[in-house]
Amino acid sequence: MYSWYGFNKVRIRSNYNLEEQLTDISSSLRTVEWKNNKVVMIDQTKLPNELVFVEYDDFNQIADAIRTLVVRGAPAIGVSGAFGLGLAVLQSKATTKDELILDLEKAKQILFETRPTAVNLAWGLEKIMKVANSGDSVEQIRKLVISAAKKMAEDDIEINKTMGKNGSILFDDNDTIMTHCNAGALATVAYGTALGVIRATRESGKNVKIIATETRPIQQGSRLTAFELKHDGFDVTLIPDTAVGYSMANGLVNKVIVGADRIVKTGHVFNKIGTYQVATMAKQHGIPFYVAAPLSTIDLETKAEDVIIEMRKGTEVTGIGDKKTAPDGINVINPAFDMTPPELISGIITEKGVATAPYEESIPKLFEDT
Repeated sequence: MYSWYGFNKVRIRSNYNLEEQLTDISSSLRTVEWKNNKVVMIDQTKLPNELVFVEYDDFNQIADAIRTLVVRGAPAIGVSGAFGLGLAVLQSKATTKDELILDLEKAKQILFETRPTAVNLAWGLEKIMKVANSGDSVEQIRKLVISAAKKMAEDDIEINKTMGKNGSILFDDNDTIMTHCNAGALATVAYGTALGVIRATRESGKNVKIIATETRPIQQGSRLTAFELKHDGFDVTLIPDTAVGYSMANGLVNKVIVGADRIVKTGHVFNKIGTYQVATMAKQHGIPFYVAAPLSTIDLETKAEDVIIEMRKGTEVTGIGDKKTAPDGINVINPAFDMTPPELISGIITEKGVATAPYEESIPKLFEDT
């Protein structure tokens, strides 16, 4: 049914200073993009040491990229899944609509199984399948799917900018804002969710400082968030995850903002492991805790207790790169996400406004007229 074409890794330069290189790159740099019927991504496993672009022409490669965190962040993997189906329509040898839809359903399942917690992936795949089913012929379906996937990527950027403006009013001049994991441009097509709000706050004329947690065990905070913010000229300070309480107790933090991988209608937020601890400490110290996420991250159907928390391999915890940091044969618990209950959340920032408690009333209202 499908052919495997292989993939290329494209380094902008073989020997370079990454900071200088990024300064030369257009601000239109994107995490994931459709170019010449291929999908081009920044390989986030290589940051911050190398800026490597990977180029894919097979949806199986997209699935592997999502699974291995080449691309990560709920909005980014939602668009990546849509682009994966775009590749699938090009790969399929189907000659009838029914055959093509069957091929797409198989590709959709492979893509869906890569990350079970983030709802944007399922949202993106379902949206593309709906578009595919609306076509009458194989050729029309191919055009519709690719066009819809590309529009989804463009919409992501505009949604993030609108979300940023909505959230910027919640932050004051000279605030020091803590963030956990990476909910920046690298977690989306561009601009970011939580970091998008921070960017919009600065664009509104306010001066803000950032405290980023390292975010063990994959270090998305130190590798990605600190990298993004430093490059964009923010005053950013990196702390170990274990210093969250210290920072808050010593008055170093005014507000907290994070992203989300899934939000259910009761206001329970599923985000990178450690978010619950940050939110608990914020509550203890009377610090507002905000979540920024597009409507595509909100799941109105699933109950909090039914959300599957992805468990990742133990080697992420027992070593750093090729260096072991724990004895062989040790048991490891390595959940990728945790759940933050609504009573710890001051507000959920979206492109349609800010939801506040009671969330079972405010969240559904966000979807009115959508």
